[in-house]
Amino acid sequence: MDGPYSLKNFLERGWIHGAIPPALLVGLVILIELAAPGFLSGETLSLLFANTAVLFILATGVTFVILLGGIDLSIQAVASLASVVLAQLLPSYGLLAFPIAIATGFAFGLLSGVVHVRLKVPSFVATLATAGIVTGMALWISDGRAITIEEGGRANTMWINGTLLGIPVVVLLAAAVGLASFLGLRYTRFGRQSLAVGAGEPAAWAAGINVDRTKITAFAISGMLAAIAGVILASRLSSGSPSLANQLLLPAIAAVIVGGTAITGGLGGVARTAVGALIISLVRIGMTFVGVNIFAENIVFGAVLIIAVAITIDRSKIPVIK
Repeated sequence: MDGPYSLKNFLERGWIHGAIPPALLVGLVILIELAAPGFLSGETLSLLFANTAVLFILATGVTFVILLGGIDLSIQAVASLASVVLAQLLPSYGLLAFPIAIATGFAFGLLSGVVHVRLKVPSFVATLATAGIVTGMALWISDGRAITIEEGGRANTMWINGTLLGIPVVVLLAAAVGLASFLGLRYTRFGRQSLAVGAGEPAAWAAGINVDRTKITAFAISGMLAAIAGVILASRLSSGSPSLANQLLLPAIAAVIVGGTAITGGLGGVARTAVGALIISLVRIGMTFVGVNIFAENIVFGAVLIIAVAITIDRSKIPVIK
């Protein structure tokens, strides 16, 4: 039946896409609570949010790129490099090591954007190449080993591992990043232009939007947030490593797509990514509770990613899938 309340109209408005992730999140919480009574205690939830914080920040960065219809495959390498830079510089520079490490991520995100836009290189190739460069630099700087943040340096990272009003600081940092990103996408010209570019690049050009600048800015933000995730991870683990965030690429991208942001761009946002990040964290916890081998995590995340992309992809934007 065609009409305002038809299934076709329901799907076209994206209501199902928006409703599935929150419903899945609630279902997972109920399922785990039934399997392990007491899961919803304040202490467990605090731990859940703290463990989700880094993943959410990393996923928020790549959300900006995916909303444009692109992809950033360098975020885990940038996060790892930032952790190495922080661990190297903390003894000599103290708190100044934080902005230096974050600026490093911003610079490499900018590089990915420039290569993609100016050289007309597909985003997955540009960021994959950037990941290789960044990984090489991290290995070179660290001499291929993990760098422990010694006692003197830890004095400058203790605040990240602390609490404020009973809330872990890392959760507050993730909330601040999420709020700033949400407001940026919702109320700034850059946010509106990002959604317009993702919805249809030719139309964005016709409307007078500087598409190239919007894309470069999105990649720079992605790199910066990846570096922030890296320095938080290094502070929590008291070490930096060239491979510190290697296992976070697939979960971060899965969090964005599972949250309901379309891989083809133009639909989604930070709030959806927050839901997706919580879903991924709950899946990890659920797998632990049911005794699934930890090495099978990526198998599950890969399967979840395929399903999520199949549901959210806008096939009208891709006449030929290749």
